[in-house]
Amino acid sequence: MIPNFQKILLPEIDNLSDINIYIANGGYEGYKRAISLSPDGVTNEVKKSGLRGRGGACFPTGLKWSFMPKGTDKPKYLAVNGDESEPGSFKDRQIFEHNPQQLIEGIMIAGYAMNIKAAYIYIRGEYHKWVDLMQKAIDEAYEKGFIGSNMAKTFGNDYSIDIYLHKGAGAYVCGEETALMSSLEGDRGYPRVKPPFPAQKGLWGMPTTVNNIETIATVPQIFRIGAENYSKIGASKHPGTLLFGVSGHINKPGVYELPTGTLLTDIIYDVCGGIPGNKKIKAVIPGGSSMPPLRGDEIDGIMMDEESLKPFGTHIGTGGIMVMDEDTDLVKLTLRIAHFYHHESCGQCTPCREGCGWLEKILKRIYNGEASSRDLDLLVSVSNNIEGNTICALGDAAAWPVRGFVTKFRSEFEKHVKQSRTFVPQNVVHGKLNTRNMLVENI
Repeated sequence: MIPNFQKILLPEIDNLSDINIYIANGGYEGYKRAISLSPDGVTNEVKKSGLRGRGGACFPTGLKWSFMPKGTDKPKYLAVNGDESEPGSFKDRQIFEHNPQQLIEGIMIAGYAMNIKAAYIYIRGEYHKWVDLMQKAIDEAYEKGFIGSNMAKTFGNDYSIDIYLHKGAGAYVCGEETALMSSLEGDRGYPRVKPPFPAQKGLWGMPTTVNNIETIATVPQIFRIGAENYSKIGASKHPGTLLFGVSGHINKPGVYELPTGTLLTDIIYDVCGGIPGNKKIKAVIPGGSSMPPLRGDEIDGIMMDEESLKPFGTHIGTGGIMVMDEDTDLVKLTLRIAHFYHHESCGQCTPCREGCGWLEKILKRIYNGEASSRDLDLLVSVSNNIEGNTICALGDAAAWPVRGFVTKFRSEFEKHVKQSRTFVPQNVVHGKLNTRNMLVENI
């Protein structure tokens, strides 16, 4: 069962998006406590908390902040990633709508820790409603003198930061930190080769830190309740709460804030009311469409944190839990996922540009009854050749679910091939030479 705990990202307080209600409920107290410490002291507190990035990579947040160069006169920037374009991920918009001031307070703390004077919130282009809500919250913070030129006077120190909102152009690849920076600069959202890393050469060639919306929104609570207390919430190696976006074949889909390490079955059955019609679970994607799937018969006992999912060959990702019941056509589902990543590939890297297209074409062959079992091996081979051979992780995001579904549900793919396929002469397909045995040529 779900343990009792205090929600720290989406507390059940009416109209918390109103800055006055936020202040009345302890808002900006975390920032006041943070500025009583030195900037390095703030970073060390975040390290002690064990906070890890909520954008998918799970990198330790305090460690990332420590990469920001010190003792330089160069401008420094913070980019807060709210692109959230991955299917199955819809958590960040809950913060924009229900707790935007805590995000702003987190930006202030992060900015103080790294001596940053300007921060940019990058929001998914299709999020029109949430762009307006977030801009309203920023305007209110400026009016109160909490950010901008009056900030130092308001809080009695010499630090100030400006916050700007940037609306993306609707490209999934701009969720990758370096592509996001290119987009912010007004260029095409192409990922950049690393090194140099953003902390050395980021926005406009200056030191930059990129954090996820949920990560930054968590920071004020670390300073309200203390780093040690935060580190005791949830799983010890991946502490805190997570916003789980649950979708698919589920009775109560939505975003739920729960401690890390919560049992996946508790989320599905206790929190979300189980599967419509009490059907069996065939598969679960635990962290958004880019993550390898879990079989329905292996989810018992699985805890939702990064370290617990690794032995099962998958990751927590963005916490987007996608549930598929026993009637789901996994070939069709995998084709749909492959189509998305093929469409969203920026085309910069050959393995991703060509490989994503090959994955989709092969899966179309399987779905249309034009494939053989050897095409399943070809899917795995293409996936293996994409993974790790691209500038950014979009190639991995395309390869992981395809390889995962084919390897974990191969019998279903085999069955689809056998049931759909009609007899044709061995060496001729529609009057043309059958080059299927040449594999790549038939892609």
